Amino acid sequence: MGTDHTIGHKDVLLFDGVCNLCNGAVNFIIDRDPKQHFRFAALQSDFGQEKLGELGFNTEEFDSLVLLSEGKVYKKSSAALRIARKLNSLWPLLYIFIIVPPFIRHWVYDMIGRNRYRWWGKRDSCRMPTPELRQRFVDA
Repeated sequence: MGTDHTIGHKDVLLFDGVCNLCNGAVNFIIDRDPKQHFRFAALQSDFGQEKLGELGFNTEEFDSLVLLSEGKVYKKSSAALRIARKLNSLWPLLYIFIIVPPFIRHWVYDMIGRNRYRWWGKRDSCRMPTPELRQRFVDA
């Protein structure tokens, strides 16, 4: 994709705003991203819906996180591994799994995605960032 979908020099992570697992992942990323490399938006938000539409993705199915990074778009395990690569501590070591064929990585990702509401639960509404984190969220 030729269009730069990032906000400034920040990568943008679109996530399922009502999914407890996804919200936990956002907290995990925030805690391990001291340089504030990532910005966030719920897939259900105005920004998320606009980006999904621009990219030709389904605007009603929220089965994957979407990473907008350096003018490229990544989904599923490819997004997760690219996120891990930019976190602090030892998390970038997980990027080695990029060598696993995508159909295998995505199969595992899809299995978790299909069961995420059953295993981790679901919120009634999208996450609202705390005042301290508001600047990290695109729609806040």
